[in-house]
Amino acid sequence: MKPEHCALLGDQCVGDPINFSIPGGAFRDHLSSLQQHHAPPSPDRSARWDLLLRPELCHKGKGRSDPLVMFGDIAVDPELKNADPCTARGCLWPRATDGKVYVPFRISNQYSARERNTIMQALASFASSTCIRFIPLDRQRDFVNIQSRSGCFSFVGRRGRAQVVSLSRQGCVFNSVIQHELLHALGFNHEQQRSDRDSNVRILLENVEPGQESNFRKIQTINLGTPYDYNSVMHYGRFAFSRNRQPTILPIPDNNAVIGRATQMSTQDISRINLLYRCSECR
Repeated sequence: MKPEHCALLGDQCVGDPINFSIPGGAFRDHLSSLQQHHAPPSPDRSARWDLLLRPELCHKGKGRSDPLVMFGDIAVDPELKNADPCTARGCLWPRATDGKVYVPFRISNQYSARERNTIMQALASFASSTCIRFIPLDRQRDFVNIQSRSGCFSFVGRRGRAQVVSLSRQGCVFNSVIQHELLHALGFNHEQQRSDRDSNVRILLENVEPGQESNFRKIQTINLGTPYDYNSVMHYGRFAFSRNRQPTILPIPDNNAVIGRATQMSTQDISRINLLYRCSECR
């Protein structure tokens, strides 16, 4: 796979993990307490992404077996943390001869039957509108290894061999969160880091928790002609990493536009998967 295919959509992918950003933190079960202590209450109680991300909620691979996690919840290899994007081959999952992209997965037995069903439904959601097919592991070398570790995190793009996607039982097993982490594993980063983000949002670094500024780093990306998407499941909420209960991301020109509240992949999220993986091409 050509490297230029891997710096797309405000998104990047790598064969071996490098330094990228992902929002960490607990979700539905902790949303009300987060907003009560750190941000103005949301009128939409079902919104799982409009929450304030704090350093203590950013999962940094605290478990002994966890990888290094930088900028929130992107897993990286320490020796590659300063590498350029997509320096290794195979950053995208390969297409089969039938045009589908088969991504093997294994789900840890840590999860309850209900949690496992939620994960399975999120995995299956990609098949209804994209060429991505998550399939149970059957002796394949490269696969997504879904485990309950310290929070929600993922490598970006296809890493090779057993590739951990952490979905902690303590707040990560919800459809939007699972889709978000799987999109990272497919090669996507955050919407507000797109190369064209300054025309769509204003980053208020004066309100950002000290030491967390890198979460708002802009990336030089190719966006495949798709518009910036406030509704993307990959978009931070307006209070992400705030130090003072004030917004850190302000939509422009309409400051009141809703951001970071997606409960599932948006139309644009789906379109970008299909563009990145050339799902419309026949073989």
